[in-house]
Amino acid sequence: MLDGFRRLDGFDRTVLTRYYRDLLNFCMRKVRDRDTAADLAQESYARVLSMQQSGQVILEPGALLRQVALRAKIDLDRRAEVRQHDDIDALEEARQPASPRHLQPEEAYASAQAVRAYLDTIDALPPRCREAFCMYLFDGLPNKEIAERMGVSLSMVNQYISRGKLACAARREALDHGG
Repeated sequence: MLDGFRRLDGFDRTVLTRYYRDLLNFCMRKVRDRDTAADLAQESYARVLSMQQSGQVILEPGALLRQVALRAKIDLDRRAEVRQHDDIDALEEARQPASPRHLQPEEAYASAQAVRAYLDTIDALPPRCREAFCMYLFDGLPNKEIAERMGVSLSMVNQYISRGKLACAARREALDHGG
């Protein structure tokens, strides 16, 4: 994979090799599929190289690559959702001309309620736990970086994140069973 890259405006093979494995592991945690993770990593490098070639100074390549990978994953998820909705719409139109299920008021309300429930669950976490979990979940930071930013041990960050995941899993279970 890295053999195809040549020196490009300071983003040389050493930099690529240095961050690639970390980025690939990061992407694997997000998508749980090696091929998709490799595609996200490659897309991230392409976007960062494009940013650099446009004159942007890149001070933290590793952090930027992870952030760009998260955005690329969001783009991927949106495209998949659009394709899925297009498939659902085509099936529903074939059966009867009705508006898509995801546009029904009940579905939109249920989705908004679920999001609110998850946010309430996260808000109910103890402050330091919530801080670590939000950096992990929303900012996509690695546990080690969270520990450094918060001035706590990696073990403590792992506990905070586990607690947040357990709270969200319990909320999902409650939502799935009508609670």
